[in-house]
Amino acid sequence: MEWRTRTRGPARLEGGPLPPDPPVTTAAAPLDVEQDRHGSARDGSELHGDGPHRVRGALRAARIRQWVKNALVFVAPAAAGVLHHGGVAARAGGVFAIFCAAASGVYLLNDSMDAVADRGHPDKRHRPVAAGTLPVPTAVAIGALLLAGALAGSWLLAGWQLMLVIGLYAGINVAYTLGLKREAVIELAAVASGFVLRAIAGGVATHVPLSNWFLVVTSFGALFVVTGKRAAEHRLLGDDRMAHRPVLGRYTAEFLHSTLILTASATVTAYCLWAFDRTGLADHAGHHLIWIQLSVVPVVIGVLHVLRLLDAGEGGAPEDLVLRDHTVQVLGLAWVLLFALGLYG
Repeated sequence: MEWRTRTRGPARLEGGPLPPDPPVTTAAAPLDVEQDRHGSARDGSELHGDGPHRVRGALRAARIRQWVKNALVFVAPAAAGVLHHGGVAARAGGVFAIFCAAASGVYLLNDSMDAVADRGHPDKRHRPVAAGTLPVPTAVAIGALLLAGALAGSWLLAGWQLMLVIGLYAGINVAYTLGLKREAVIELAAVASGFVLRAIAGGVATHVPLSNWFLVVTSFGALFVVTGKRAAEHRLLGDDRMAHRPVLGRYTAEFLHSTLILTASATVTAYCLWAFDRTGLADHAGHHLIWIQLSVVPVVIGVLHVLRLLDAGEGGAPEDLVLRDHTVQVLGLAWVLLFALGLYG
């Protein structure tokens, strides 16, 4: 009896009946790609979740914890001694909400553009876009909507000046993602500009003139924070640092340490001059000048504390310092109390 086989389908005997189909099992077929415990595909492809997962993913991608940085919008009106005025406080609150929307929009857009690279990072691979729980098109749409809302809100709150600040913030962050992040030192300034623009936005929205000392302290303080983050990454990522953030290969540990000392020194020096100079904070303090001068103490101790953490390989995330480090919280509260007594006592 002659056997014939077909390229596709079961083998059969010439003229005979087809053999029965193989039994069908009820076990689910395995996925084509292996997933890690966070739902990301290890081959780099995206595995999109259902609706509730996408909502949770969008909230995580918005990085609500990092909204604490937006509190910088209150610094300018507070330093001018006008934050207790009802209208000023309301406008500061408005620009806080606007910057929350703008920052989250930027985070979503940047995560969408960096999704492939983030999948190789030990921490960033768990971000919703990189993990695949939030599809890239959805993240882009939400990010664009948040930025559009922030720009519209800034126009309604304070006109074109505030809209320009928000636009600069968004533009610098997009430029950072597209190429500035690969330029040593320039990328430090680009990230630090986000902190400075927050502080400037608070002054613009509340119509408070920004003093030279205010800008100097804010700028060097922002560079100190950003350099600390890079120093922590440089140590944490080790020999794989260039695979996760190429610009880290252009920094040495010695350079980052020197930059930390430089920016910390400049921040402390500028704050001391701001607190003691009659054209600085002291100009608003009047007979309560002593409290403004004493506010130097928690500032200096705080900078030294952060330097110690960074030297130990910790303290790289500023939002974690504010939300989790009790020493920073106590020193921050002491600074706020002394600051308030000097300006509003």
